Amino acid sequence: MKTKTILRQNPVRLQGTDGMRREIQPAKDSACSGWTPQQVFLEKGWITEEFMELYAYCYVKNQPRKKPASSKKIVIGWDPRDPSGIFTEAVVRGIRKAGGRAMVLGVVPTPLIPLFMLHEEADGGIMVTASHNPKDQNGIKIFLPFHGVKPLPADDADLTRHLLKQNFGRIKKTPLKGTRTDCRQKALELFQRFSLHPENSWIKARNTLKNLILVVDPACGALTGIAAKIFRLAGIGKVYEVNKNGAVNHRSGVADLEGCPRITADMILKPRFHHHKAIVKLFEIGRANQKLAKSGKKRIAAAVFDADGDRFFRLEYDPFQDTLWVLGGDETAILQARHLVSQGKYNGSLYINTVESDLNASASAKSMGLSPLLTAVGDKWILLKIRLALLEQKLLTAKLAPKKQKELKNKIKSLQKKGVTSVNTLLNLDTSIPESPDAIKNNSEVLAVGSEETGHNITTGTLTLPGKKKVSVYSGNGLKSALNTFAATEQLAKTLSPQRYIQSIRQPFSPGFKSTLYTYYIRQDLFYRNSEVWKKVKRLLLQTAKRNGYSGKTRNFPDDPDMLYISLAEGKAGIFVRNSGTENKISVNLRGRKSDAGKLKKIGLEILRLLFSLLKDRDNTFYKMELYALSQIVSQPVTDNKLEIKNQYRSRLIDEMRKQDLIQSSPEGNRLTPLGKWYIIH
Repeated sequence: MKTKTILRQNPVRLQGTDGMRREIQPAKDSACSGWTPQQVFLEKGWITEEFMELYAYCYVKNQPRKKPASSKKIVIGWDPRDPSGIFTEAVVRGIRKAGGRAMVLGVVPTPLIPLFMLHEEADGGIMVTASHNPKDQNGIKIFLPFHGVKPLPADDADLTRHLLKQNFGRIKKTPLKGTRTDCRQKALELFQRFSLHPENSWIKARNTLKNLILVVDPACGALTGIAAKIFRLAGIGKVYEVNKNGAVNHRSGVADLEGCPRITADMILKPRFHHHKAIVKLFEIGRANQKLAKSGKKRIAAAVFDADGDRFFRLEYDPFQDTLWVLGGDETAILQARHLVSQGKYNGSLYINTVESDLNASASAKSMGLSPLLTAVGDKWILLKIRLALLEQKLLTAKLAPKKQKELKNKIKSLQKKGVTSVNTLLNLDTSIPESPDAIKNNSEVLAVGSEETGHNITTGTLTLPGKKKVSVYSGNGLKSALNTFAATEQLAKTLSPQRYIQSIRQPFSPGFKSTLYTYYIRQDLFYRNSEVWKKVKRLLLQTAKRNGYSGKTRNFPDDPDMLYISLAEGKAGIFVRNSGTENKISVNLRGRKSDAGKLKKIGLEILRLLFSLLKDRDNTFYKMELYALSQIVSQPVTDNKLEIKNQYRSRLIDEMRKQDLIQSSPEGNRLTPLGKWYIIH
């Protein structure tokens, strides 16, 4: 696969969709010798502990100077992928060298960071995690004090500029100025109280979930021990926890379930799910309780999370077919929305989902009387839409002169249409709208559900502050989403027969066609709005769409201007191409009606081949290993353990070759797919 070498330039933003994530490498490694942390990140694509320290230092230093650095409280937590503590301690060190007061929570789920930050009136929050990414990667998610929102692109760019000009040699010698406080126990108690509060869990009675048997899979991550305990306290009949120890996200967690709506009994005998403990355990428990489940006396399910606990998928055991149904973010969001609508006070409330969702999910929400709103990929954009809607609501009851009222209303409308790039824009707008004693007390009616197909679901949470004041909080929270989904469906179980219950759970809306095609190990810097690659992809996409009977129209999303989105069939179908903000890959996303499936697949394959040709990065180590692995499979099938790839990389490489549809499993071993055969000779 030949690609033209093009010089790399420093990016405007180091961050992706949500913070930044990369492969890790110790700074003392010989490959990093003589390089600054910034150079290692930009040129080699690695995060070192020195880069982590620098990033945390700059985050604290770069915040508004309304108070001295010595009084800035920064909440920090992490997932368990760094047992040595090299990277997490570097972040704590960076905070303290900047003069910040590090409020250390240790291993905790991501949603606890903004929650504790707001509760303690802290000045920022840092979560050290690579979320659902493999164990050989790490990263940082950051939160801002304005309602715990995440930075927007201009905020990221500002931090990037500040970081790239720093002299780490000087920072390395800087003494620790700030303090370190262990806040773990206090934070965990807050998380438990918040999670179990009826307003947040939706569980109205102690025995609501007594008939549920639940398998909990924390993906060897941050919710290990925490989720299972809270589920038991919530009154769930029996709770089994699996995947408590080991490499995060490996053969566990939500990432393994993406794109698989159903898992049959024979699938656990094959490589993809053979070692997935939650799936195997759920079949075991389901079969042992099959008669009780058929009679409706028991329901058997699993709550599956990712390493940092902000994503949730549900598995439901079907006793009538001895199979598992996989409910991702779309399905769980619709189940939650249906429950909220049944309360009679959510008419017209927002149902916000991203372009990754099944197009029929928003259609289902609309049929319930909700107001669908489509946004770019990333829960930060859902949070932004929520904030703008809340500002709009606040303005309705604000006592302002008519001229000022109209001016602010037009400004909000403009921001809703054109997008917001900085959190300061929201902050300034919020302060310009006075609070009114007549303001609506319950803001939850603004939002029904915010949803990402990948499992980030957002519903209104209520946080009680130390002064007893209650505030509404919004964040992707896997545990809250799980509690809400189970509470919602237990209400269904009271009114439906066991068979109708399963039918209602497994398919809460009539699904359309949805498929995502991936290209890994690429030059992401070459695909951006109006770049040569971007224009070639757009041209081919429109041409192939026309050949297949579609008229295509470009749709712009100001929140993600570099995404190429082509709307087809007057919005009833769509194809979009975008760089991942969390991994080194690009995706071709196909969405439409079931009747569109064949045509969309043809278009998608042509676009995918073009991306393989234009974007594969010849300097990337995994790209080289990928070609070498494929060359071994050309003449004969090769089993996973016979591939001549280093053990530490083999599992990830095989998994990502399968995700690209380059190889497929057979009884004899891995074989090349038609795409794999095409790829190896081009």
